[in-house]
Amino acid sequence: MPQSASTFSKLRPLFRQMALLAAISAALSLALVLYLYGSQDQFLIRLSGAFFVFFWLLATTFLAAVPFVSWAAANWFGPAWAKTPAGPSRRKKPAAVVSRTPARAVARPKPTNRNHP
Repeated sequence: MPQSASTFSKLRPLFRQMALLAAISAALSLALVLYLYGSQDQFLIRLSGAFFVFFWLLATTFLAAVPFVSWAAANWFGPAWAKTPAGPSRRKKPAAVVSRTPARAVARPKPTNRNHP
């Protein structure tokens, strides 16, 4: 009889993604707080606040918004919409390209100081 997968093993990819987002958030918040304030007083309070803001924004974007948009595109517009490749919209170059020589540099006259005596 096959064993059913435990709840932890089902959530393992989600925990891995959250750990990656936490590491990125920690690096971004540390860089931001050090750049703005240095390591002065209230460093840990500022660091924790910045960490939670970065973590919330990244988690909401990558764990909720992006999967929802992918799901909505696949289910609402149908599979034919997702599989249709966009055609190239570039124009072809003409066969005979005329090569032009660059224009000669024109010597400019020296400015005069007519306004000043």
